[in-house]
Amino acid sequence: MGRYYEGDIDGKFWFGVQSSSDADYFGVEGSTPGFLDYNFEKDDLDKVAVGISECKRYLEKYENKLDKFFDDLDGGYNNEMLTKVLGVVSEKDVRRILEWYARLQLGQKIYDCIKKQGWCRFQAEL
Repeated sequence: MGRYYEGDIDGKFWFGVQSSSDADYFGVEGSTPGFLDYNFEKDDLDKVAVGISECKRYLEKYENKLDKFFDDLDGGYNNEMLTKVLGVVSEKDVRRILEWYARLQLGQKIYDCIKKQGWCRFQAEL
């Protein structure tokens, strides 16, 4: 069972890694109850870009490894596999890195949507 977001962009939050309110990171707070409603406008594009830059800065040496890992993935994965791929010591490190990676993907979807149509609106399940 997962939590989804849908609207101008659609997707599924990473289980056990990504909060439903993760889009708050990009400068617009979701409203409740039951769902977080996000309404990004063209004026928010710079804030989203800053958030994406922060994600990339945090992921500096991990982003390309994760891109390759998930592009080549044929089936499931676990933290032990990612510990080896990322060269980190603990599963706690893997979780932290995946949280930033999932956030980056969400931010990029938001950014691309705003660039394409001037806004991005979606609901995130709580």
